[in-house]
Amino acid sequence: MYFPQFLVGMFTTSGIVAAWVYMATGSIWKAFVWTVVAAIVLQIGYFALVARLVYQRRISEETEADKDATQQQPVMPTSPLHKDGLSL
Repeated sequence: MYFPQFLVGMFTTSGIVAAWVYMATGSIWKAFVWTVVAAIVLQIGYFALVARLVYQRRISEETEADKDATQQQPVMPTSPLHKDGLSL
């Protein structure tokens, strides 16, 4: 989710919360407090979403690196005396 898209959604949601609480209670202060609480919850959710995306990307990069390492041909170690084809 892009940040500008998140901001539009956050302001729209905050506006709806403010209008809803004001209609339900008739208090501007309660509407303001509930709107601030809703904005904080949305920010925490956005942070958690971004943190999860970063964490999943790191995990997927590590598994791809492991997969690439296992797909390579195994190296067969040879003793130094058999390196040139001669055996003693």
